[in-house]
Amino acid sequence: MDEIILKELGELKKLINEQNLLKKDVLNFSEACQYLDISESHLYKLTSRKQIPHFCPQGKKLYFNRQELERWLLRNRQNTNDEIDQEATDYVIQNRRR
Repeated sequence: MDEIILKELGELKKLINEQNLLKKDVLNFSEACQYLDISESHLYKLTSRKQIPHFCPQGKKLYFNRQELERWLLRNRQNTNDEIDQEATDYVIQNRRR
């Protein structure tokens, strides 16, 4: 019974932490890893290659704007097959030779 209660408390703590991340505008490095659900080494690689927007105000610690991370996550959207078919149909209709 104690194990079940501890497990439930752990899950509640995790949910509370996730909610707190959604309220913050600026995330530190570990919060950004948690928010993006990636490892620290992967995030370091992305920042060193300048592939992800970040801030380094004093040359050591890294910070991230949560909204910029969201935009970064949502880039390169992949169209569905239906959307591709519709684009192809529209293209054929517009570029028909008469």
